[in-house]
Order: sequence, then C-alpha cells, then structure tokens
Amino acid sequence: MRTIHKKTLVAGLKTACLGMLLAVASVSASDQIPAGPQKKPIVLVGGTIHTMAGATIENGMILFDKGKIVAVGEKIEIPADAQRVDISGKHVYPGMIESASILGLTEINSTSATRDFSELGEINPNVKAAVAINPDSEHFPVTRANGVAMAVSMPRGGVIAGQAALLQLDGWTWEDMTLKSPVGMVVNWPRMTVITAWWMTQSPEEQRKRSKKNVEKLHKAMEKARAYKIAREAAGKKGVPFHKYDSRWEAMLPVLRGEVPVWVVADEVKQILAAIEWAERENLKMVLVGGADAWRVTDLLKERDIPVIVTPVLRTPSRRDEAFDTPFTLPQKLHEAGVRFAISGGSSFGNERNLPYHAAKAASYGLPVDEALKAITLYPAMIAGVADRVGTLEPGKDATLFVSDGNPLEVMTHVSLLYLQGRKVDLNNKHKTLYHKYKTKYEQLAQ
Repeated sequence: MRTIHKKTLVAGLKTACLGMLLAVASVSASDQIPAGPQKKPIVLVGGTIHTMAGATIENGMILFDKGKIVAVGEKIEIPADAQRVDISGKHVYPGMIESASILGLTEINSTSATRDFSELGEINPNVKAAVAINPDSEHFPVTRANGVAMAVSMPRGGVIAGQAALLQLDGWTWEDMTLKSPVGMVVNWPRMTVITAWWMTQSPEEQRKRSKKNVEKLHKAMEKARAYKIAREAAGKKGVPFHKYDSRWEAMLPVLRGEVPVWVVADEVKQILAAIEWAERENLKMVLVGGADAWRVTDLLKERDIPVIVTPVLRTPSRRDEAFDTPFTLPQKLHEAGVRFAISGGSSFGNERNLPYHAAKAASYGLPVDEALKAITLYPAMIAGVADRVGTLEPGKDATLFVSDGNPLEVMTHVSLLYLQGRKVDLNNKHKTLYHKYKTKYEQLAQ
C-alpha cells in the first residue's frame, strides 16, 4: 500500500473542505428555503375571497394569526401590529389538495434509485409513505407554485401497499410536512379482466392465475390481521400466552377498528364490485381511488356512501367502444348521482401541478365550476378527514391559502402568494429558474 505523508493528507483534506464550502456558497439564491412560523398577524385586503363554504366575498378581508384564520368578511377588526397586504383585483382560494399522488416518493421516473413508492412483497401494511418522503424533492416547489398546497402521497406496490399520508408541500423534514398520517391503507385490487395488449407478456391463463392468487393473499392477510387483533386484545389476561409483536398486523388494527379507511385502487367495474363486496364483508370503511368505471355503479356507491377519488380526468377512455369524453364526464355523473368525490391528477408522475386543469376539463363537460373547485379543495379534505382544518376559508381553520390573478381553473391564471398555516412560502422553482436562465440566453443572443 502506498504511504501518504501526513502533511499531504492534511493539505488534501483542506482542499476538499474548501471545495465543499465553495459549493455551498455557490448555491443559487433562488433555491427554496422552507418558511418559518408566522410571526405577526397578516391581513389580506381588497381581494375577492372564495371561501368554498358560502358566498364569495367581493372586496373582502381575511385575517390570520399564528397559522389560523381569525376573521373573514367585508369589514373586520384589524390588529394594530398586523401586516397589511393589498391584493386589490386578485382572488383568494383555499390551498388546493392533490388526492392521490406519489409526490416525495419519486424524483426521476426513469431512475430507479429515486423511485421509493413500492416495497418488495405483496403484503406491506406497515409501510408508511410519510417517513419515506424526500423533503428536498424538486417536485414540491413546482407543484405548490400553481396553488397546490397539499397532497396525499401513496405507496403503490403489492396488494396491500401501505399507509398514505397527507402532506403540506413545504418543510424541512417529513415531520414538518405531514398534516395527517395515515389517511388510508392503500389496497391495489387485483385486475379481474385479461389484457391482450402488445406489451403484455403473460398469457390470459397466467393473468387469471395471478389475479386469483393475489385475491387469496388479500383474504389470508385479513384473516391473519383479525387473528392478531384477537390475540393482542387478549394480551395480559390470566392464562393467555404472550403474543409476539408484528408490525404488519399492528398497522392493520386501526383499519379493522374502522378508524382508518381502506383506499382501494380499482378502475374496471368488476374490480369495483369485488372490492365493495369485500369491504362490506370485512366491515371496512372504503374509499375508491381511480374509479374509471364508477359511473356504471353510482347507485351502489351512493347507497354504501363510498367516496371516489377520480384520477385522472385528462386521459383516454378505458375501452375502444366508449365515447371519447367518458373520462371528462365522470365527475359530473358522480355529482348528479349524489356520490361524494374528489378530483386528482396524480397518475401523471410529476405533473401534479396540473391538478386544477383536470378539474377544469370536468367543468367544461358539465360539472358546475363551483363543484369543480370544491373537488380540489373542500371535498379532498372531507375524504381525508381533515375538513376541520383545511379545504375552506373560515375562522378557526388553518391559514392555508393562495392568491391568484384569476380563477385557478384557467391556464392563464398565475399564483402570486401562497401561505401554509400562515407561513409565506417561496414560489420559485426549477421551472422558473430555467425559464429565466434561457430567456436571458436568447436576449443576449439577440443583442
């Protein structure tokens, strides 16, 4: 082995440390720093306030302090030390909520090292999306720059994928960002029909066997979870032997008690019907995620009070014989049938910023505009069980809101301010940085 002189080694370390310091110093000033807690009352004055809880307030005021909304109205009492922000001619909305995404769990879809939304194995109820979040993901600032303040991040792999979490899209750590965890236990319902597409490598018989095997795995997992629940509840009683702790089945206890719903990912009508029957038999609360064929079973969904997270709206029909606008009219059909629903764009892998445009497409195909806005604000909050904190602009709720120059369903609308629990969030992002960089480049070339 080659001997390194002590002075040479020290010099090398000094050079390396200097290089690291220079690298840190060269970080662009545009890089986003998570916002600190709200320090003083803030009042937004002169804007149109869309509360999502009642009438729209023209030329209104909204006051918030310590992260909570204090007052909303045309005339309110303003504290002497409040920071007054003039938003005349602009609009205020509750922060939008993406209901089904993998935000923070993946960075570059083509790079496996950055894909952390799927675990090995089929039964993983103990997997928690919240603790796997990458707070430094570039997708967070890009998404929130369009008014999307919160997002449900879901594990995706296996039959029981794990626990979904509702995140605020700004913070130093996953603890800072987690608004609620879990919001649901994610179950990927096995496909019930055969795929004959060119990319499918399995034969029809192999597909049927795999589907049947996965359904059996789900049923056996529920049996084991219930047996574990009985054993745990009996622990400590006289004559009952000690039962070893199992993190998988421990995670299922809130589900079996009805405290946490199962978020069943299913699109095809056979999947949906099978999942509903299973949830009823197991006495579980259910949320349907995807629901491409939900319009075919609206009566059943309404009867069982099963909400649907439509994801996405901007897609092609599921079948060749369906009308081209089948995905676009799904939210309207659910609305007409009285089925609770929310709209998501989360299947687009990194394009969660386009959430309002999925709602806009539904609005252009019959869904009332107010309902389209509620489908990305209030209704996701209700389904996630946090409507007492977010989703509307009312006193006592979190000051999580954004200011824009128009309706967020319009592509030309720009978001100028975003507050998360009263914290003013930096709206710069990678897209804006690159835009200004190359805009400058071509301006220089033009000279």
